[in-house]
Amino acid sequence: MNIKLMTNVFRLKNSFYIALFISILFMIGFYLLSYFQLIQSVESQALIGEASRWCERVSSGVFREPINTLSNLGFMVVGLFILYKLSNENSFNNFSGLTNISVLYGICVIWLGPGSMLMHGTNTEWGGWADNLSMVMYIIIPWLYNCYKMSDWTESKLIKIYALVVFIYAITRGLFGYGMGIGLDLFGVSIGLWVISEFLFKFWSPRMRFYSGFVGFIVLMIFGIFPQEVFNNFAEYWWIIFFWVPGLLATKKPDSVRSYRFYFLGMIAYLSAFAIWLTGVPGNESCNPDSLIQAHGIWHLLTALATILFLYHYRSERLIN
Repeated sequence: MNIKLMTNVFRLKNSFYIALFISILFMIGFYLLSYFQLIQSVESQALIGEASRWCERVSSGVFREPINTLSNLGFMVVGLFILYKLSNENSFNNFSGLTNISVLYGICVIWLGPGSMLMHGTNTEWGGWADNLSMVMYIIIPWLYNCYKMSDWTESKLIKIYALVVFIYAITRGLFGYGMGIGLDLFGVSIGLWVISEFLFKFWSPRMRFYSGFVGFIVLMIFGIFPQEVFNNFAEYWWIIFFWVPGLLATKKPDSVRSYRFYFLGMIAYLSAFAIWLTGVPGNESCNPDSLIQAHGIWHLLTALATILFLYHYRSERLIN
């Protein structure tokens, strides 16, 4: 066994303890830097006492939005639980046991916590970058994995494509802002790509590779965007062309099947969280900036729950006999 392989095996076997150590280290460092006001922006100081854009009142204390910050511990707890569970079982598919894909999933769930904490805790632009990056790092896993299962990609190619997408997003989001300089919300589009690729995984056929792209319009309508608006403002919604990417990549029928119980439960949790998220803004009648119960904090907890439900969805995958 060569050194590189031994190192990889060590990391996989100890992924839970490594992640736990880094998580504790992050929380200590984040608290100390915040306590001494070393990472908050000067601009956010002018907003102290006002309602933040996510309703909670901006604080002069350790964290600018205390509830919205600490509610992200839900992601870290769930992600660590995932890695702990994976570490104590044998693998029966790509999302069970300590596989490269399952460990990547667990790590990205954990990272959703610190990414969002940096945004809500500091109210900085770079905190927003970290938050968006963590969201993209998570959301592209499912649809890229689905494309991997319906193509001739190797696992190594899947990981390389994943890393390339994350790298490109990190750079363009940092340089050009939320729309990456081209008006592309990669997180939002990836939700559509996930649903489309799940549909294609379930109903794959040569003809369905083309028709699957139209499923993206159903996703848009769920979020309140209707076809007429899309085509009347095509310069804004040009990214709908990506709805056909899964169909282009899905060159073969998947060799496995899944149970969709946990997938729909995860979607119910996510859509419920989204509905609550919509209320967590100043001006909404349910917004109380001084409440210990913040809509955005509930969004964090419910989406953390959704991530483990989606994990169990992929763990239901079985080879076709």
